[in-house]
Amino acid sequence: MEGKKVKDSALTMMQQMSPLDANLAGNVHGGVIMKLIDTAAGVVAARHCRSNVVTASVDRLVFHFPVFIGDLVTFKASMNYVGKTSMEVGVRVEAENVVTGEIRHTASAYLTMVALDRDKKPMQVPSLDLETQDDFRRNREAQIRREMRLLEKKQGQ
Repeated sequence: MEGKKVKDSALTMMQQMSPLDANLAGNVHGGVIMKLIDTAAGVVAARHCRSNVVTASVDRLVFHFPVFIGDLVTFKASMNYVGKTSMEVGVRVEAENVVTGEIRHTASAYLTMVALDRDKKPMQVPSLDLETQDDFRRNREAQIRREMRLLEKKQGQ
């Protein structure tokens, strides 16, 4: 199975937030952002392995700033790490006030996605060909997160 480059599956997705996305406080509901993060990660993973994928876990989803109605939200997603059947996708979320031009780093998350074959069983995925310094750094950091997830699983957390 031939490896794939990070840039071959990377995705930039944008959506303007509407009143339908609001929570009771009048900001964009965190769940809306979470769903779009999951969508972006799923597309990256599916592009990498050219199969259906499911979300196995979400790590370190931290909201730094609120997102407001009318903001243009950008989801930048790329492959960080590939194992045998699973992949880690990093997603960076930025919100832009289209009137002022201010851009805020709103959230980041790391999602573990699992590739599924036609019988909905985990399947082997192509390796990840790292090219840039950022690719190598993200891959090293993803390996550390993976080790932490496995340790937590072993400890029953």
